[in-house]
Amino acid sequence: MNYSIIIMFVIMFGMIWFMQRQQKKQAQERQNQLETIQKGDEVITIGGMFAIVDELDRDAKKIVLDVDGVYLTFELSAIKRIVSKANAAVSQTPVVEETSVVAEESAIEE
Repeated sequence: MNYSIIIMFVIMFGMIWFMQRQQKKQAQERQNQLETIQKGDEVITIGGMFAIVDELDRDAKKIVLDVDGVYLTFELSAIKRIVSKANAAVSQTPVVEETSVVAEESAIEE
């Protein structure tokens, strides 16, 4: 009888330990992501708004986002995740344009 109670406590302790470990990993990943934010990155706020980083003040932990020409100031912690980096967006743009041009040319030929 005592063994079943001990086993139950060990299992509960193990589950709690694994859950806390997972939360620490997620918090560390989010912190690393916030540290790599740069001007020009596309981000999503915790409210679900897509925006582009215009200014970044790490000392004051403030960020200015450009949302279709409207500049909004947020705390850095209001960023949920980075959608695309500024450098990655520039390198991917020509590939998309070439694909659409090829599709348009094939439609015209038919």
